[in-house]
Amino acid sequence: MADLVTLTLNPALDVTTVTPEVVHSRKLRCQTPLYEAGGGGINVAKVAAVLGLDAAAVYPYGGASGRRINALLETDAVRTRPVRAEGVTRESMTVLDASDGREYRFVLPGPDLQPEELDRCLAELDAAAEGARAVVLSGSMPPGTRPGVVGEVARIARGRGAELVLDTSGEALKEVAGAVLLVKPSIGELRDWVGRDLTSHAEIAAAAREIVDRGDARTVVVSLGPDGAILVSADDAVHARSIDVPVQSAVAAGDHMVAGLLTGLLRDRPAAEVLALGIGTAAAALLTPGSRVCRAHDAERYTAQALAAGVTAVTW
Repeated sequence: MADLVTLTLNPALDVTTVTPEVVHSRKLRCQTPLYEAGGGGINVAKVAAVLGLDAAAVYPYGGASGRRINALLETDAVRTRPVRAEGVTRESMTVLDASDGREYRFVLPGPDLQPEELDRCLAELDAAAEGARAVVLSGSMPPGTRPGVVGEVARIARGRGAELVLDTSGEALKEVAGAVLLVKPSIGELRDWVGRDLTSHAEIAAAAREIVDRGDARTVVVSLGPDGAILVSADDAVHARSIDVPVQSAVAAGDHMVAGLLTGLLRDRPAAEVLALGIGTAAAALLTPGSRVCRAHDAERYTAQALAAGVTAVTW
């Protein structure tokens, strides 16, 4: 019985490599690539397991890249629930330019997920969610995915007595309709959601509180990039700054944050500690190459550092 079950409808085989310099129109010689099983929910499950939760991952897979994801996940402490699909699982490539440390990410759209394949994924999610405390829908939607998937996942979570966590974007984010424990929009996504510009912390917190007051979500965490994040619930509105760490890669840092936030919420920690755990886990992700999962001791020390730096109240 898992603490949380994630659903990743558009998984990816993450490929990370390094080249001396990115120059157009030239053949770029690269180092031996690093391969990782990726996609929002898969990343969340891997990180949650590192943080001490029992996690399961449901996802469709197809072709050689999909089979490689299955093999890679055998080395992680995650219960896998793969669903066979006809389309070949996409690959995503990250290339580090060694001359200046910049990352270049190439993200493919992924295959269409047929209606019957989506139905099998949802059925697998339903079975995996028995006894789980949370269901996480995270990552992009495959091309052609039918509308209303968020509502279908929400009904499965409610039917199993589990909390729902949503970390996606676009129209899927706007399908939130109550009974959601956590949503984590970026500042740009929050602006689109509420339909107005947001500049100050007070304006951001007020917009997030509107979502809470409507009953769409109980906790809204708005990621602000270098400025950290703001957490808003019915009782709290707090801000924590990001932590300055040496960066190997920023890939999957957002998924690390979700895993940290959810770990804190499931452990019933105060809002300041929940946000610090999200910030600290995201910072720990920056130390590892590509989408490789963070180390537990890094997440712990950066969480402590975030708390020591101060998690401050936001008023509006």
